[in-house]
Amino acid sequence: MKKFKFPKFKIQKAEPQQLTERLLLINLYFTQGLTLIIGVVWILLQKRNLLDVLAWPDNYQFIWWGLGLAGIMLVMDLVLSYVIPQESMDDGGINEMLFRGRPIWHIVCIAAIVAVCEELLFRGAIQHAIGPYWTSILFAVIHIRYLRHWIPTGWVFVSSYGLGWIYLQSGTLWTPILCHFIIDLVSGLAIRFRRGS
Repeated sequence: MKKFKFPKFKIQKAEPQQLTERLLLINLYFTQGLTLIIGVVWILLQKRNLLDVLAWPDNYQFIWWGLGLAGIMLVMDLVLSYVIPQESMDDGGINEMLFRGRPIWHIVCIAAIVAVCEELLFRGAIQHAIGPYWTSILFAVIHIRYLRHWIPTGWVFVSSYGLGWIYLQSGTLWTPILCHFIIDLVSGLAIRFRRGS
């Protein structure tokens, strides 16, 4: 019998300076695809109907919950950016590289994909199993690029807890999806159109 040789893969940490735009996008879409698959499988393993989890709400009150929290979080983020030294909020330049030269339509797509995939997994599946507090800790840990500084890590935790709270209040996953989308969209567009300092 002929032996089959498996190629050797070497996984190593890449610094932001080593990433190219193409590699960053491949990583983004790969991780979001993986997030979506894990979220769907987890929901199915919970013996829940995916269509029920993603059911469109009967009324449009969820829009006010989503827009309201997004507005509060964006204002808080703006305040933090003026109060906290910039190096304390540093993500290693990932967001800058991701959004700086991106066309507007692509920023909209990225914001939508990230919002749906991450909220389906974290709010739709994980929060259902372990609640908003532990889900928010996991959400902060998953955003590893912020872990070097406690302020952005804390901010990701608080943001995640807010997303979990509005999910519970509104009763629909579309509320945190909308909120997450607005935050990522506005943040991405702000980076895209920000003048060099």
